[in-house]
Amino acid sequence: MRWIWIDRIVEIEKGERCVTIKNVSAAEEVLHDHFEATADHSAMPILPNTLIIEGMAQTAGIMVGHAADFKEKVLLAKITKATFTKPVTPGYTIRYTAHMENFGKSGASTKGTVELLDPATGDAKTIGEISLMFSHIDHNMAGLEFPDHNFVFTGMFIDLLKRSGVEIADDAVV
Repeated sequence: MRWIWIDRIVEIEKGERCVTIKNVSAAEEVLHDHFEATADHSAMPILPNTLIIEGMAQTAGIMVGHAADFKEKVLLAKITKATFTKPVTPGYTIRYTAHMENFGKSGASTKGTVELLDPATGDAKTIGEISLMFSHIDHNMAGLEFPDHNFVFTGMFIDLLKRSGVEIADDAVV
């Protein structure tokens, strides 16, 4: 099963930037493994930083795919930077903002910020910076056989794009 770590695309500017949100709910079981209650402290459920990175990878990957009208198979190639200043706990919303740094035939590099939105005050606080590199594998791994369908932008991602109002060309590789 493939997990989606963003709930909605809020804004997308072709080849420039993508903004998404993720509502962090206490109903998500993965939060409760970090950190369980002990005799010394009460439970502190948090969203692991690896899943925050995955949310940014999905946000930036959508931006990279959108820039090429979803005609390329886009894969995360490298995490070049990931810094965090505060944990994410249930009841908050994460806002991911990805910016395109470079885009070409072989892939793209992106830079993004992670903000925590406080539902009580509406305040936003930057809690992370993530830089990523993506590969267009059909160009970079020429000679290898890959499926004709796009195994990155699967039906769940296409549904997310459509629910968020992003148009997808009829000749997109989905």
